[in-house]
Amino acid sequence: MQSVTDTTAIAADKTDPADLARVGDYFALLKPRVMSLVIFTAGVGLAIAPGDIHPLLAFTALLAIAVGAGASGAINMWYDADIDRVMARTRNRPIPAGRIDAGTALAFGSVLAVGSVIVMGLAVNHVAALLLAVTIAFYVFIYTMWLKRRTPQNIVIGGASGALPPVIGWAAVTGTVDAGAVALFAIIFMWTPPHFWALSLWRSGDYEKVGVPMLPVVAGLRATRNQILVYSLLLFPITLTPPFFGAGGWFYEAVAAVLGLVFVFAAFRVWRSEEEKPAKQLFAYSILYLFLLFAALLGEWAFGRVA
Repeated sequence: MQSVTDTTAIAADKTDPADLARVGDYFALLKPRVMSLVIFTAGVGLAIAPGDIHPLLAFTALLAIAVGAGASGAINMWYDADIDRVMARTRNRPIPAGRIDAGTALAFGSVLAVGSVIVMGLAVNHVAALLLAVTIAFYVFIYTMWLKRRTPQNIVIGGASGALPPVIGWAAVTGTVDAGAVALFAIIFMWTPPHFWALSLWRSGDYEKVGVPMLPVVAGLRATRNQILVYSLLLFPITLTPPFFGAGGWFYEAVAAVLGLVFVFAAFRVWRSEEEKPAKQLFAYSILYLFLLFAALLGEWAFGRVA
């Protein structure tokens, strides 16, 4: 006859992984580091867009964008759970680590995705809601489910989803997408390949192990270094375009020029070196670079408001 202790132990062994999940695990599903950059770039797009928006609606728009981005991350983790279990960088994520059930993660992400679009449409405007829906769908269906495991251009094409948040923020204010918003989109779109390829240079073994055709796996390290330099050179002039379309001014232009020259130099160091260190340094700098670039736009806008 089983004792109470034995019965409790058996029940504990049969506990659904979802029941063991902590709030922090659900938060981790949302990819908070990625979400923070999404919120910031969307906030800059919202702030510098021509026109005004009520502070409560602005907060609602940013919340919807944040939740939509997090929902995309959760669904991405659900779909990629099989390869996440193998890769060193991702094996401790909530699903492969067994802290959250895959089905629960899918339901969680799906509800948040639909909810974020509905809130954006009802509270802000339909254009921003449509763009948010497109962003989520592009990341989930086009990048995660189609491109990521099929082509080395996954990051190039898939980067469109990460470039849309400032456009959504802009549209939340204006109800339209004009040249200023497109300029912000172009910056992030062109920044994404060298940013991720720098990471993939020293993580290529992980990607090869799980059959993800990242550029270093398919074309080799030298070809990847070449592409990083090419995209970095193309990125530089694109970052100088926003002032021509009503976004930013001379201060932003000066900051963009200095930051861009440092970015190109870092990419050149990656191009000429066979070591991992320059690639790691470029990856780290690329995150700071994008933040400072958009911070310059925001700072100049704020100064203009108080001057």
